[in-house]
Amino acid sequence: MKKWKRILAVAVMLALVFCAGRGSAVLVKNWQNGGLLGVNAVASTTENWGLGFGESGTQPTGNATPEELRKYNTYFIGNGDDKVIYLTFDCGYENGNTEKILEALKKHDVKATFFVVGHFLETSPDLVRKMVEEGHTVGNHTYHHPDMSEIADVSSFQKEVEDVKLLYEEITDKEMVKFYRPPQGKYSESNLKMAKELGYYTFFWSLAYVDWDPDNQPTKEEAFEKLTGRIHPGAIVLLHNTSKTNGEILDELLTKWEEMGYHFGTLDELIAGSNS
Repeated sequence: MKKWKRILAVAVMLALVFCAGRGSAVLVKNWQNGGLLGVNAVASTTENWGLGFGESGTQPTGNATPEELRKYNTYFIGNGDDKVIYLTFDCGYENGNTEKILEALKKHDVKATFFVVGHFLETSPDLVRKMVEEGHTVGNHTYHHPDMSEIADVSSFQKEVEDVKLLYEEITDKEMVKFYRPPQGKYSESNLKMAKELGYYTFFWSLAYVDWDPDNQPTKEEAFEKLTGRIHPGAIVLLHNTSKTNGEILDELLTKWEEMGYHFGTLDELIAGSNS
């Protein structure tokens, strides 16, 4: 009996250790649920980019600090208390909302960054040219939208971003800026190092919401609750061009942000401000 009690005690202890490890992993992967993340170093293994929010209007915390990320030319938020917003869109494909988004941006004279994949370049070259003509930046979201953190060698990593770059330059006859956003926000330290070695600046985000599922779009009220309630100085905002809600509300949303005292900057300006 004593032997079985000892075995049971050991089993319970191992189970507790395992659960504690799982709990830590869940904490690290916290996805914008309002909890604070206790992680400051850049992950050496694959992670999903995640945020923790505090009081309304305050800057969130990320999986890593701005200082740690900057070693790899990586950003998720701007500096200081300036009420500036850096607006970005991820473009996986075109489903009729991008024109509305461009119209709203033009009306408010806001310049955004559109992170595109190969499919968007292949199917919507006219929209890409329009983005450039209207003063927006087109960034690199990889050709096939894979989990880039699983790519172990620089040459394979380079092909995913280089194929986007080459097609963009063929379409626009302009050199592509080396701005990169990891698909699905999946990253690792080696992943960020590879991007830096290739001359890229990597951009995560400090505000996003669940807008990417065309079959389960948020209501206007839900969108405004997230996008105005959690807006903060230096916000890099991630929206998806595939969102019908975004296309419908963007004009009103930009007006609301402006009424809240915010203005809009570009990622170029963010980099320049961080290096000054």
